[in-house]
Amino acid sequence: MSDPSVFNETLQAYRTCEFATLTRSGAPIAWPTSGLVRKDGTILLTTSLGYPRKALNIRRDGRVALLFSDPTASGLKQPEQILVRGDAICPDEIRVRPEGDLEAFWELLLARQPHSQSYLDWPMTAMTDFYYMRLLITVTPTEIVERPLPVPARPKVTSLLGAEVLAGFDSVVLTAVDKTGAPVLLRTTVSPAPGGYRVGVPDDVPVTEGPAGLLVHRHDDRLWNLYNASVRGELIADGNGWLLKPDRLVEPGARYRGSPLDQFRILRDTKAATKRYLERRGLARPVIPWADYRAIRSRVRHGG
Repeated sequence: MSDPSVFNETLQAYRTCEFATLTRSGAPIAWPTSGLVRKDGTILLTTSLGYPRKALNIRRDGRVALLFSDPTASGLKQPEQILVRGDAICPDEIRVRPEGDLEAFWELLLARQPHSQSYLDWPMTAMTDFYYMRLLITVTPTEIVERPLPVPARPKVTSLLGAEVLAGFDSVVLTAVDKTGAPVLLRTTVSPAPGGYRVGVPDDVPVTEGPAGLLVHRHDDRLWNLYNASVRGELIADGNGWLLKPDRLVEPGARYRGSPLDQFRILRDTKAATKRYLERRGLARPVIPWADYRAIRSRVRHGG
């Protein structure tokens, strides 16, 4: 794909990508996210103050990885998985006004995720203002690799930690590191084995032993009915290939076996995270320019 503009359009066709950063201990963790591919090839991602971990990780270590591998609603005829590794920056500046690239980001998101337009109406505005307090992440790619998507294969339900969750997905995203400690992502398949999950890893994927995870997520054609979870543990090499030994299941949003209380829990946790972020910096709570966002919504609803 030699034409940069065509390549950028291909990346932007994906509604989401998997995004990996490094924790303080050097462990890779990944989440699904949405972004904006700029004309110069850099990628703009954002995170709200309710989920600041991505930003905090990047400020310690800017090595990141993005994987474009879920073609749901992309319209691509022959989708592949596209790994983008690079360097990220995230200034400690809270952006609430939708200007420039951030305006383009919101316009794209409101068009692709119509349900989120309701956040701009009262009483939702009284509960979700944190969602519009954004930290901007710019990723400059240093490596891009295209690979085929794996042949779908759901693992059987076993007694392994997280098995019931993984059994609901045709593939997973392996989140690991290379020998330098930089994050690596790969959409692949797994199968249960004694002591863990056997992970299919091609020989040319530069993973090494260490902390790792198996990320699963889904969204519908309107970028809604979201779910994501990660089985985290240790990736080891043995005589039969790669094995992930799980030690915890992380479900940051609604749980696989959720309840109506999940949404209240999420709202409580995100509001608390927002408050901590502001208080630790001695900042007043930003005022959201709701009229600016509603103007974007109006353009989206009327076709631009």
